[in-house]
Amino acid sequence: MACSADSVERPIATQYHIERAVWPASSNTAATVTAETLNLAEEVPLALTYNGIEYAVMMVTPHNIADFVNGFSVTEGLVKNLSDIRQISITPVDGGLKADIRISADALRTVLARSRRPIAGRTGCGICGSDMAGVLQRTSNTVQPYTPELSAIRSALTTLRDHQVLNRGIGMLHAAAWCSTSGHITSIREDVGRHNALDKLIGHALNNELSFAEGFCLLTSRCSYEMATKAIAAGMRALISLSAPTALALRTAQQAGLTLVSPAKPDNMCFLPLS
Repeated sequence: MACSADSVERPIATQYHIERAVWPASSNTAATVTAETLNLAEEVPLALTYNGIEYAVMMVTPHNIADFVNGFSVTEGLVKNLSDIRQISITPVDGGLKADIRISADALRTVLARSRRPIAGRTGCGICGSDMAGVLQRTSNTVQPYTPELSAIRSALTTLRDHQVLNRGIGMLHAAAWCSTSGHITSIREDVGRHNALDKLIGHALNNELSFAEGFCLLTSRCSYEMATKAIAAGMRALISLSAPTALALRTAQQAGLTLVSPAKPDNMCFLPLS
């Protein structure tokens, strides 16, 4: 699969001059105002076009774009596997980026069936533009349940921040990390959108033939329905998230056999029922 993504990646943050007001603790005195600089994460629109057909515009962090395209295409069910993707060409456009994705004839039929109108995907939304039937029928895969060791989860949670290299000095990027059975973080992807971070991680793993059969995924965000469905579509067996899941996410995980540990912190975590 050919790709021209790396040459168009943009800065992930921009520095701005600000004034910060700070009040001393338990004091009614006047605030102290200081001049500082603040790094704000960039988000840009990424237009996804499959064989010339406009399918979606997603708001993303302009980094690891090819990983996102691969992961999004698989977890949204547009392609069965990466062999259906022939080429990815990413070019800058006014105000954003455009990904021209060449796919197989079988995959094109799936895109045509879903492309009644382009999807406008906000950074906080993972299923924008989907119809009701498409949402309700997304989960069909099943996985073999796997419960990570407590020590492994704690190890991953404790070291997660050290692996969030893009988020340093920014503080507003979500992360999705893949962890070994011992809790060692082997891969991580970051983005302003939590769904985008997970799609980037999945795309990276698929493109490098990394297996999800052993280990678990760690999310810095809440575990919502679409996060569970993407994990299941990728064949993950256990999903750990810092914030609590939705009830629909739990029912979706139970139906597929996906283990959920959520919310999870180094000093306490909740193992949710498999049935």
